[in-house]
Amino acid sequence: MAAKGDAPPCAPGPDVDDLEDLFENAPCGYASALPDGRFSRVNRTLANWLGYPPAELVGRRFLDLLTIAGKIYYETHFAPLLRLQGSFKEVAFDLVRRDGTTLPVIANAVVRRDDAGDVRFIRITAFDASDRRRYERDLLEARRHADQARIALQDLNLTLEARVAERARALDRAWRLSPDLLVAADAVGVVTAVNSAWTTLLGWQSADLVGQKVSAFIHPDDLAAAQAALAGIVTAPVSVPFESRLRHVDGSYRRFAWTGAFEDGQIYGTGRHTTAQHEQADALQRAEEALRQSQKLEAVGQLTGGVAHDFNNLLTIIRSSVDFLRRPDLPAERRDRYMDAVSDTVDRATKLTSQLLAFARRQTLKPEAFEVGERLRGVADMLNTLTGARIQMRTDLPAEPCYVKADLSQFETALVNMAVNARDAMDGEGTLTLRLTCASALPPIRGHAAALGPFAAVSLTDTGTGIAPDMLSRIFEPFYTTKEVGKGTGLGLSQVFGFAKQSGGDVAVHSVVGSGTTFTLYLPEIDVVAPEDLVVPYLREGFPAGGGQHVLIVEDNVEVGRFATQILEDIGYRATWAANAEDAIEKLGPDGAGFDVVFSDVVMPGMGGIALARLLQRRIPNLPVLLATGYSHVLAQDGLHGFELIHKPYSADQLGRILGRVLSPAFGQTMTEIEPRG
Repeated sequence: MAAKGDAPPCAPGPDVDDLEDLFENAPCGYASALPDGRFSRVNRTLANWLGYPPAELVGRRFLDLLTIAGKIYYETHFAPLLRLQGSFKEVAFDLVRRDGTTLPVIANAVVRRDDAGDVRFIRITAFDASDRRRYERDLLEARRHADQARIALQDLNLTLEARVAERARALDRAWRLSPDLLVAADAVGVVTAVNSAWTTLLGWQSADLVGQKVSAFIHPDDLAAAQAALAGIVTAPVSVPFESRLRHVDGSYRRFAWTGAFEDGQIYGTGRHTTAQHEQADALQRAEEALRQSQKLEAVGQLTGGVAHDFNNLLTIIRSSVDFLRRPDLPAERRDRYMDAVSDTVDRATKLTSQLLAFARRQTLKPEAFEVGERLRGVADMLNTLTGARIQMRTDLPAEPCYVKADLSQFETALVNMAVNARDAMDGEGTLTLRLTCASALPPIRGHAAALGPFAAVSLTDTGTGIAPDMLSRIFEPFYTTKEVGKGTGLGLSQVFGFAKQSGGDVAVHSVVGSGTTFTLYLPEIDVVAPEDLVVPYLREGFPAGGGQHVLIVEDNVEVGRFATQILEDIGYRATWAANAEDAIEKLGPDGAGFDVVFSDVVMPGMGGIALARLLQRRIPNLPVLLATGYSHVLAQDGLHGFELIHKPYSADQLGRILGRVLSPAFGQTMTEIEPRG
């Protein structure tokens, strides 16, 4: 207990550790400096801001932490103020951190003196001013933008009227000077305004158009489409031009492509004049047609020249041989030689016309189902012999069957033609590869679209000289050849092309000069067929003589009719000749009594041979009909229609054999077409 007169006990003060913690971790920076300005103590907060350990800041001056500009600012303003007044408040400085960046702060400083008035220490307090500096910067920027906007608004107010007036003048100039038709109309199409282009392009004055419906000037054939576009423009702008013809003041019509939009109850349309464009397109089309016609005439000229050249050569042989055969003293050996020359020349002429018809796709084909791989195995031996001993023949054929329906004879001829072409390209020495690929797609060829198929692709690849790119487009032209004179007719590849096209396929060629060429024949595949439906190789029977059967010959050509009559009589038949189908029907009567077979030409004036055969098939079904033709587009397009056919030119041997089959009881169980020799 305190003695009387003692002072009351003092309240306990803050703990020293608490004061230390408050100093070190305060939200602001604290520093104490000696009278010479050097730090004697720095709290942790300021040291952390600047990136230094506190100990490294002791002994440094506040001045050392300032930027160059800050040092000048401090020395000229605040150091004197601190000496004279003993303090400064809320001065903005930029302190330099250890990493070289700056920290904006607001600093306060106060000088503490002792009783004698000497400086004991300087207390410095710093607050992080980063947010404040950012706010001030943003505020200054906002004020700058506001000032700019205020100035721009003042300028706009000063120039708005002039700009509106200039804009109106520009729109007026565009309206007046536009080379396109400009029109404004109400929702039902009544014209409210037009530009001067209506006068320039169509001759109409504004007074002629305003108040009239646009439809009154549209061509009647275009009216429905124009009215549909006019009705649709109310709901959606017309951005894709539609064309219509407008009536000129002289009554003629001009073409215009229209776009437009609907706004504020008005239709605004723009019509671009396209008459000249259409005239140019028409002129270009006429020029292209003239060019195509010229190219056709050139091709026809080349074709006829080639035909004339080859046939003149053949006729020369025939003419010379006949002249010698007329000599009464000609030895039998030489007579046989000239007769063989005539026969061989006829065979060559027959082959020539067959190749021409193949290229023109007008030959009469007899499509038959066969397995391609089996046929190629049989043909490979023949091609090996054909190409010679110095050419190595290779085959690459799949194990699975591949069926097509095509003319077998023409198929084999096409292979031979491609093989001969390859042999000549290799100059008799190299490798020829025969390959079959089943279920192939037909690629785009010479501008024709591709087809999925399936197609059987038969290719022959040689190791020859190749074909120059500028020649590839012409190699299928008839009589076009790159071989030396006398070494090719130029019809082999034409036959391949025509056969492929007429059979529903195509032929492709790929060639690299110096490496070789590949020809690929594409034919449509068919489903698997029964063995009994496959074509069976035809074994030619011997020459049969007639037994007095009566043949009705229907032939419009007098010479051919007389010759056929003579042939049939010479080989044991009785023959009656009718000059046309109508005469033949009259001679046959209602039941064909007295006749055993009809032998008719296909192409005749009036009723043709096919129409006659169909008529007889209905009227007299048991009367056989044999057709003869050298060319018929009907047969080429539609086939044989189930009738027997013999090709012109035919020999007595061929005619006798086919008549023997037609009249035999087993007719229909063997092949139904005889090909000419050669």
